[in-house]
Amino acid sequence: MREEIAASPSKPVVAVIRGPGGYGKTALLAELARIYREAGLTVHHEVDALRHSGEGQPSALLVDDAHLLDEASLRELAELVDGGAPRVVLACRPWPCPEPLAELVALVGRRRPVVSLEELNLDEVAARLREVSGTPHDPDTAERVRAFTGGVPALVSRLLESVSPEELLRPEGIRLPQRALDRFEEELRGLGELARRCLTVLALGGPTHPVLLGTVLDVESTVVSRATEELRAAGLVDTGDAAHPFVREAVLALTSWQRRLEVLRVLVRIQLDRGAEVAGLLRPLLEAGSALPTDPVLASGFEAAGEESLPESPELAVRMFDAAVGAGSPALSVAARRARAAAMTGRLDEAVRTADRVIVDESAPDRDTAIRVSATVLAHRGLPERSAELCRWSARHLPWAGDAAHAVVGLVDTGRISEAEQLLASAAEGPPTSVSGAGEQLARGIHESVTGSAPEALSTLVRAASLAEPVGAELLVPDTPAAVAATVALHCGEFDVAESVLERAVRADVGGPLARTRHRLLAVWVPLLRGDTIAARNTLGGAVEDPAELPARDRLTATALDAGIASRDNDMEALRRAVAGARRAVAEHPADLFALLPLSELVVAGARLGDREWLGPPLREARELLAALGEPALWAAPLSWRRLQAAVVVGDRENAAEHATALRALAGSEQLAAVLSTAAEVWLRLLDGEVDERSVRQAAHALHGAGLVWDGAGLAGQAAIRTKDRGTMLALLECARSLQGKTPRPYRHPADTGGVGPSGQERELLSEREREVAELVLGGMTYKQVGQRLFISAKTVEHHIGRIKQRLDCSTREELLARLRSLLVD
Repeated sequence: MREEIAASPSKPVVAVIRGPGGYGKTALLAELARIYREAGLTVHHEVDALRHSGEGQPSALLVDDAHLLDEASLRELAELVDGGAPRVVLACRPWPCPEPLAELVALVGRRRPVVSLEELNLDEVAARLREVSGTPHDPDTAERVRAFTGGVPALVSRLLESVSPEELLRPEGIRLPQRALDRFEEELRGLGELARRCLTVLALGGPTHPVLLGTVLDVESTVVSRATEELRAAGLVDTGDAAHPFVREAVLALTSWQRRLEVLRVLVRIQLDRGAEVAGLLRPLLEAGSALPTDPVLASGFEAAGEESLPESPELAVRMFDAAVGAGSPALSVAARRARAAAMTGRLDEAVRTADRVIVDESAPDRDTAIRVSATVLAHRGLPERSAELCRWSARHLPWAGDAAHAVVGLVDTGRISEAEQLLASAAEGPPTSVSGAGEQLARGIHESVTGSAPEALSTLVRAASLAEPVGAELLVPDTPAAVAATVALHCGEFDVAESVLERAVRADVGGPLARTRHRLLAVWVPLLRGDTIAARNTLGGAVEDPAELPARDRLTATALDAGIASRDNDMEALRRAVAGARRAVAEHPADLFALLPLSELVVAGARLGDREWLGPPLREARELLAALGEPALWAAPLSWRRLQAAVVVGDRENAAEHATALRALAGSEQLAAVLSTAAEVWLRLLDGEVDERSVRQAAHALHGAGLVWDGAGLAGQAAIRTKDRGTMLALLECARSLQGKTPRPYRHPADTGGVGPSGQERELLSEREREVAELVLGGMTYKQVGQRLFISAKTVEHHIGRIKQRLDCSTREELLARLRSLLVD
């Protein structure tokens, strides 16, 4: 419309401009007045002035705030428009809209649609930012301004006039300066008393429903509806009647602390009576920094807010429970729930201290919660036996859903199978909830893993994990069904199952923040055991920042994974660091069933470093544990396999034979054990210097088929570098490549081509002897072993490696290995 009038000011125009306060009606009328005056027209703002102007004098009538005119003036305006006045523009808010105004708007609307002013879009806010600062801003700044002001033009202008562009980006949020508050206070004075009261309630997070709002204000809902209409018309609330953040911040800053507490107390009481959420109402009180009064309503509200906050923000829940005590709740009444929140934040020492105080006080409420907290913390801190004892005691004295089940898990985990079976037989039945169902399946599954078949155990445990998923972050237990199921799946080579179970647990946030790291750490085993060290390293980095900060159980897993990655990458410096970090974790954590996988990885790492004595005690514990459980193949076979690998590393044929014998005894009871047993026999023959290409291929492919990609490729690769037959060596190297998913290189008989090797360009980089040394180093041999294989000294091998580094322009061992893989393997 402005462009239309500017193009032809003398043209007849009759229009209505409608929009809430602050949307620019007055500014638009002022612009139109300027255009008309510059065109020589007389501008009037009242009907009387127009009537008394000279006859034939070209003029325009621009009337602002038409919604405030009395009935007589509105009807006079209608007569003027109906009588053919050529240029009349009215501006009004959508409310109030008395009948004469509605008739006038309808009359004008028959000639021209009403011009409705809208909030500023993102581009328009960005343009305002450029006008104020003289420079463009990133879209995030414009979006932040728009979200804070609701896009209301007046609020945008007021914000940009009083807050610098730098202050708009404050991480803690936008703060309104006093000058902005003073101007807003003037605007508040123009509202009716009820509208101001209503706005205070909305700013504090009160309900927008007229009936509930009326309950808070102690007035009829019909009266409240008129007040909210006034607020909408003033441009202070959005279409859902929620106050814009600018308005909320201003109202709270201009409302006394005492008045805020009075309103909040009423809001909290109403929400508690309705069983509705109160955390959003009370959170601003935590940030206010003022002392809370002793008030039973606020105390109850803070307790309820703590419960609400627990699944999503346990840290906030701790603060809410502390505030409840500050407002008058007895400390003991919230102690167990606060301990649970502290545990979920990772503050395990604080959680167990608080929980233990509750457990020993028979007058304390929520003692079952305290027991669950303490049992969970004990398990995370590497004390599964103590955790199981507490769960078993709880099942007899203070039952909670899953207590007996987790006692069974702990007892089996630590080798006390007969006690676990007694508890299984005598477990009392409870309500068939998701938690109790998951616990029942969990107990049965872990028992089957040591007494039954691996497929049945895994199937039962996967069902337990599925039952626990709907509980999500609220599940607080010593170990989640997903973690147990994944561990069993890893032990029997079902890596896809482990991956799926853990992905679903992470997606459902089963166990909340406390179990999150455990699930993510267990997921790293899948790419590691498959030999994908890049994926394993990336996944481990995303799960853990500093393993030293983790509780004992997770720290043991993290350090073992770190060692496994370094070992497979032949990064000896990283391996030394990982093993150094693992020593404390191993010392703090017993060799229970769930520690066998990390322990088996550390056995190989220790062997590669020539430092195995510190692993003697935990390995003896592991053997005693497995013996007490009857040597279950699912749990025993992977450890025997890794111990055999460690023996191979140090060339201990006798020790390797011992573990091969153990695997042979387990081969008939579990599929993976049979595969490992066959591969173990091949390894023994390799240690004896016997390389049978067909047997190696079969064993390597069987390991690959069982998911142990790295082990299969490693067997083929080690066999290749141990044979003296060049053709067999090249064929087995190609077998190793194919098992790792590498594209096979064309095979040509050595007699015809001089051997399959690097391209012509690669031959120029490395001599034949250097290629031999490089292949053996990539195969995992130490300098000493390479020297023995090639009948040269370790010092000569080191000299060759130094020259290879120079030729390939590599400054570090990591760069060298990556380059060699590119030349000789990829």
